Parts: sequence; C-alpha cells; structure tokens
Amino acid sequence: MQVEKQAVEKREKEFKAKEAVALGSQGSCSTEVEETQDKMTILQTYFQQNREEGMDNLLAFVCDNQPEIRENYGINR
Repeated sequence: MQVEKQAVEKREKEFKAKEAVALGSQGSCSTEVEETQDKMTILQTYFQQNREEGMDNLLAFVCDNQPEIRENYGINR
C-alpha cells in the first residue's frame, strides 16, 4: 500500500510539473495576444486620425497632372 501511494504521489507531482510548464506557455501566449491587440488598437487610432490627410495628399498627387510633350517625341518622325 505504501509503495502504491508513493508511486501515485510521484506521478501527481510529475503531472503538476508538466501542467505548470504547459499553462505557463499558454499564459505567455495570452499576454502576447493582448499586447498585439493593444498595438492594433493604437494603429487603428492613428489610421483614423490621419485618413483624411492621407486621402487629400493622394488625390492632390493624382490630380496634379501637367500635360507635357516628351523631349524625344520628334526624334523618330
């Protein structure tokens, strides 16, 4: 009986050690997920704040079209 009880206790200790290792890695994963979510929230806020200015700059660049004749246009004629 005593030997069986010691064996059971030993297996329980081993199990608890393995469980702690497994749960520890899960805890770090959840921490990383939370940090990533925080970063995404910050990036989305920056995007919303700068969206109009970015679109205005893009439209200004696209619409600022100055028609010109290329320098080598008459060479091949």
